[in-house]
Amino acid sequence: MNIQQTVIERNSGGNGPRPLWNPYLVGFLLGLVLLSAFLTLGQGLGASGAFSALLTEGVKTISPDHVAANPVYAYYIEDGTALTNTILFMSIGVLAGAAISGLLGRRTGLTIEKGPRISSGTRLWAALGGGMLVGIGAKIAKGCTSGQALTGGALLNVGSLVFMAAVFAAGYALAALLRKEWQ
Repeated sequence: MNIQQTVIERNSGGNGPRPLWNPYLVGFLLGLVLLSAFLTLGQGLGASGAFSALLTEGVKTISPDHVAANPVYAYYIEDGTALTNTILFMSIGVLAGAAISGLLGRRTGLTIEKGPRISSGTRLWAALGGGMLVGIGAKIAKGCTSGQALTGGALLNVGSLVFMAAVFAAGYALAALLRKEWQ
């Protein structure tokens, strides 16, 4: 039994989880979501700016003059506040959609997915460190992987396509090295 089956069985309760959706159908639907974002908002999808919008609003409560004078913060201000930034609402929608999907699919539960050779504490610290590195990288790159892959890919941005090829190549290379940690 693999780890995904174990996690699903552990979280499913009495009725068992519902079958997973067809990934091709989900990809097509995600494309429609991206198209609707372009048509309604005039921009694609991305998530890394949500934290920056919240941070901007927090700094603004302490030092509004600093936020007004700083172009990095000013980027997230719409109509005098960062709380109306569209990227913030997109991220809230992603969290709500994930929660609804998990509930409807009967795949919710508090678990720490890890291989048998790693402790829960080590797994949580590794996840925190990895998340911080991804966040720093997204800030340096001025965009996250969802923005690069979805929005940049849909626009046939050469940099986005090269980036995604590198992500998949690195993922396959690291999978061979780290597979033993999950078996």
